[in-house]
Amino acid sequence: MRVQVPDRRQIRVRHLVPAFVVAGMAVVGLVTSAASGDSPRSAAGPPAGAISTPTTPVPAASLARPSASLARPSVRSPITYRTPTAIGQGGALYQTNCSSCHGPAAGGSSVAPSLQGVGAATIDFWVSTGRMPLANAATQATRKVPRFDRQQTLAIVAYVTSQGPNYGPGIPSVDTKSASLPEGESMFVLNCAACHTITGSGDALGNGAYAPNLHEATATQVAEAIRTGPGNMPRFGPGQLSDKQVADVVAYVTGPIKHPDNIGGLGLGGIGPVAEGFVALLFGVGVMMLMAFWLGERA
Repeated sequence: MRVQVPDRRQIRVRHLVPAFVVAGMAVVGLVTSAASGDSPRSAAGPPAGAISTPTTPVPAASLARPSASLARPSVRSPITYRTPTAIGQGGALYQTNCSSCHGPAAGGSSVAPSLQGVGAATIDFWVSTGRMPLANAATQATRKVPRFDRQQTLAIVAYVTSQGPNYGPGIPSVDTKSASLPEGESMFVLNCAACHTITGSGDALGNGAYAPNLHEATATQVAEAIRTGPGNMPRFGPGQLSDKQVADVVAYVTGPIKHPDNIGGLGLGGIGPVAEGFVALLFGVGVMMLMAFWLGERA
């Protein structure tokens, strides 16, 4: 009786195919899990101009701390704020890009809210982050490359705020030189991490909405978001977080959150056990499968 000896090429193929399958799954999982948390999702969030009410608790003891690091709301820009030239330029841009939803005088419509009275910080946040203009008002606005440069953005702000009284905050000028990173971390953990995660990578919320990734936010945008509460985010006024505390949070988000010190080595996107699980799948399960096939062939 003649015993047929398996071809070595067949053995290699039988070993390599499952290894490539496991490796491919792990790579796809890593790429998918490391993607930005500020990505489109199915459910809609409130459109531009929506202001939420505070829902996240802030320690009562922290409210008594003095204000120091965040200057009073102001605008520092290449153009003078609310000049006739700026309002005229902003009006032309607004009518072309915004009026179809928010109305010619920013008074709102059936598909978008009124922008009158929301304040300069609200308009600046939505436009400077590229969330507005929004192509589909039924979807949650996502961060994109802004359509307008800084001067055009401030011109739009000038026009919108000229259309009525403004009760909302102005564009803040943030000074983090004397900010406290430990205090900022404490405030972030207590009031922000539940939605944005401890690494600021963002996460899913209820009804298909999500908290966006914070890694691309500027200091001004972080302060604007805290004070105006865009979308599903609570609004933290001076009664919830002082200017000093806002500056501390801004310093923490634009520092350790955006530039983490990965003491243990490769950060894997900063999303913790998800990425680590895929690495375990690649090197752990993959090696075990190869060993099982090798032992099977030996037997």
